[in-house]
Amino acid sequence: MIEQVAIAFEHKDYETAAKLLKQLQKESPENPWVQYYLGRLHEVSEKRQDAEKIYRQLLLDTRNAKIVTLARQALRRLQEMEQEERQRAISQATAQPNNTQLGVLVLEPLTTEMKTEASRKFAQIMQLDPYTARLVLPSRGWRLYRTGQVGELKFYGKQLQQAGIPCFWATIAQIQQIQVYQIKYFQESTPQATIVCCNEANQLGSLSFDWSEVTAKVVGLLPIFEQVVDVDAHRKLEWKTQTQDYAHFCDLHLPGRRCILRLYDNGYQFQQGLEIIPQASQNTIRINWNNLSSWIDQQLPQVKIWSDFTHFADTTLDKTEMLGHIKSHIHLFRREQTNWDSAFHLYSGLVFIK
Repeated sequence: MIEQVAIAFEHKDYETAAKLLKQLQKESPENPWVQYYLGRLHEVSEKRQDAEKIYRQLLLDTRNAKIVTLARQALRRLQEMEQEERQRAISQATAQPNNTQLGVLVLEPLTTEMKTEASRKFAQIMQLDPYTARLVLPSRGWRLYRTGQVGELKFYGKQLQQAGIPCFWATIAQIQQIQVYQIKYFQESTPQATIVCCNEANQLGSLSFDWSEVTAKVVGLLPIFEQVVDVDAHRKLEWKTQTQDYAHFCDLHLPGRRCILRLYDNGYQFQQGLEIIPQASQNTIRINWNNLSSWIDQQLPQVKIWSDFTHFADTTLDKTEMLGHIKSHIHLFRREQTNWDSAFHLYSGLVFIK
């Protein structure tokens, strides 16, 4: 009867093949030829996952060289079909002009318990081996996983979300559209907060807002690099770039106004405006900054604080080309260009638009 099944497949008479296989499954379900043709039936019925499962099981169970060869060929065939469909879907996803914009795909953290199943699905979607997939999926904080045309990132992102893997995507254009105001000092705190600030053109002005308008507070440390003299292994002097200190940054998000209010320790004028910190002129900048941060937290007791920038930066700093498209709106004195500033603005901007 197996010969009849083979002839039916040869003539693409899948209805007859299905009837014959149904009988054979009752008579000899363990027969590897029955299993092989059952896999073929699933394949032509576009039940590719069922077909793949049978082919892989045959590779584990059977010693029949002919069936092993056919199963391997079938798996390659399934892989090629999947790849072709994937490329067609990506081409369609990037066909619209808006979908060709530069974007980022960000993975959100998973618990250890969720990682085992998620890594299997992630490996299948992104065509990775399970071990690599598990390493890629984050356990804490966001991971910038991929950059490219946002249509393609959206294509992958939707598949990941459907598989229960939390992620999101955004365009660099969305980040660039956010206005940023540099806070010089607070002038009033009640009934509204009033700040003296500079806009992107470095024009000084004031802005008033209700504390209830603030939806997020983003904090982060940006390294300050200096050239120092060091002694190498041959006792020769050499110049090295080392992190000498960190600048403390804080962003307040006002999505209703499409803007971020940004302040940092060396840019805030502690002795101006509202007296938040007593004897500010006698304190160190670090003490003043810590007191200012605590005061802001008191005004925003219900607002979420995003403080995992450093972890995000570890997955982002090597994306130099993408970061080159981001205006950082950070005015630290830099002897050499660094990706840290653009990475912080990207992190804050992603929090803003998400």
